[in-house]
Amino acid sequence: MKQMETAIANPQAETEAAHHPLAGQTMSGGEIIVEVLAQEGVDTLFGYSGGAILPTYDAIFKYNQRHRQGDGVDPIRLVVPANEQGAGFMAAGYARATGRVGCFLVTSGPGATNTVTPIRDCMADSVPVVAITGQVPTHAMGTDAFQEAPIVNIMGSCAKHVFLVTDPEELEATIRTAFEVARSGRPGPVVVDVPKNVQNWIGEFHGEGTLAIRGYRQRMESLRAAKLSDRKCRSFFDMLGQSRRPLLYVGGGVAHEEGARALREFAHAFRIPVVSTLMGLGGMDTTDDLYLGMLGMHGTAYANYAVEDCDFLIAVGARFDDRVAGKVEAFAPLAEQIAHIDIDAAEIGKVKGVDWAHTGEAARSLQQLLRYGESMGFESRYEPWLEHVRGLRERHPMDYDRESALIQPQYIMEKLSELTGGEAIIATGVGQHQMWAAQYCDFLEPRQWLTSGGLGTMGFGLPAAVGACVGRPEKQVIDVDGDGSLRMNLGELETATTYGLPVKILSLNNVGDGMVRQWQKLYFGDRFSGSDKSLHRKDFIKAAEADGFDFARRVTRKEEVEEALQAFLEHPGPAFLEVMIDPDAGVYPMVGPGASYKEMVTGDHIPSRDVALRPRSKNEDGESTDLF
Repeated sequence: MKQMETAIANPQAETEAAHHPLAGQTMSGGEIIVEVLAQEGVDTLFGYSGGAILPTYDAIFKYNQRHRQGDGVDPIRLVVPANEQGAGFMAAGYARATGRVGCFLVTSGPGATNTVTPIRDCMADSVPVVAITGQVPTHAMGTDAFQEAPIVNIMGSCAKHVFLVTDPEELEATIRTAFEVARSGRPGPVVVDVPKNVQNWIGEFHGEGTLAIRGYRQRMESLRAAKLSDRKCRSFFDMLGQSRRPLLYVGGGVAHEEGARALREFAHAFRIPVVSTLMGLGGMDTTDDLYLGMLGMHGTAYANYAVEDCDFLIAVGARFDDRVAGKVEAFAPLAEQIAHIDIDAAEIGKVKGVDWAHTGEAARSLQQLLRYGESMGFESRYEPWLEHVRGLRERHPMDYDRESALIQPQYIMEKLSELTGGEAIIATGVGQHQMWAAQYCDFLEPRQWLTSGGLGTMGFGLPAAVGACVGRPEKQVIDVDGDGSLRMNLGELETATTYGLPVKILSLNNVGDGMVRQWQKLYFGDRFSGSDKSLHRKDFIKAAEADGFDFARRVTRKEEVEEALQAFLEHPGPAFLEVMIDPDAGVYPMVGPGASYKEMVTGDHIPSRDVALRPRSKNEDGESTDLF
């Protein structure tokens, strides 16, 4: 048996655990799981039952029966989806929207394998979830028993960590440790595979204790204690002082409360413009004058041109992925220095070489730099640069065909953002609708933008919105989806009505897989292999009505859009709005695969510049001089 140790990070929590009212009592393994979940603050479980996980589902029923108050509300709410993939994405949506660990509970075999995609999705986007999967009894493992699957082998390459509990004495400590690992450091998904006989085992509940994962805890402690030395801070400000055109490039590492607050303070203190990745949306208020929008393959033209023109790139909580860096050697070509702050040391220098780096939490690191800069009286001198990027925004604004008689999806997103005031939580599927929402919707705060960034999973939007609606009932939650993505997990429409969740589903229907078609137009000679859905017979309005939606409406005319959106958002319960959009509408700007920002295609309605404005030129003596 692995050595157990008492939780050490929080003395108060240790004291509370030592006095847990049930400590020393005898209970089943399933009951122990549920007691630890309650101790970890889990108020909602997403999951689908089955034979190998029945003992734990029974324990949930009994726990709620014992602890239900007079209002009839279950202390651990159980949300049952249409399938296990939906459960995983609901837990992810809950975690992304609340900042707490999402939790889902599924059975063995196909139940567990159905969650591979959400587990990998959470790993790609650093989302903290704990998945508890049932497993056949230990004596049957390896015999190809009914509904057996090698979850440790399958999930090992997808999750942050996988635990297989074969010793029931370790069950309690393992569940508690899973939450610790999921939320600490760079967050991620943790899977706990629990054989049925371990769930049925009867033993003592301790109310405390975690596994002895000493090496991991030492790394986490080092990360928490990581402090920028005065020498390193001075080096950073030496580079910033030499710079005339600094630019903050931020990712998902700042898209939470502490990170966003630190980023905004830092950017404003030194007057440095900001661009963000898809996952970084909301880290900076998108209406802020210093914010230039999303960069990358479908970033704003002015954000990408700012990357082309900057001389000092400061990356925070971002990883230079292929949708951003593209042609790596041509990314930020005029940057004389690059700095990189990230919580994961493996990301430093992985894609792009840097001149200055620090491994640590984004918020803490930015706060330390801010305090140092203020203490040394650092003064920014970037007004000419700010004037330049304002000019970029004015000369290359986002735009689309505003005269078309067909409904343009960008228009819908503009109106949606206007009506919600940038305060709604927006989840999306993956495809063109995802990019239009990212480009045209405002996000005043972090945790308002829920999308599958790293894995790019169609079908993410609806279940993620359901999870967010459960976790943040005070917020308006909207799933902006496409007809292709929506089909993937359409069964979760019923989940929304079953639990009376006022989630709003806005489907932009272009009768096909729009992003695939856009690539087929550009690179495959208009051969729409497998992407044209014009012959498909799905009536989404009838489907929504069949699943209990009182508001289910289709819009086909441009003049109907604003009124329909208003009615859709004001409807008190779940609502479904389908808008038939221009099937030929494209997502622009676009930086083609393997291309540089200099080769960005801006389409017919966004002005481009043929050659990036070089902010440095040669004088008569051949010396390099600044243009501003």
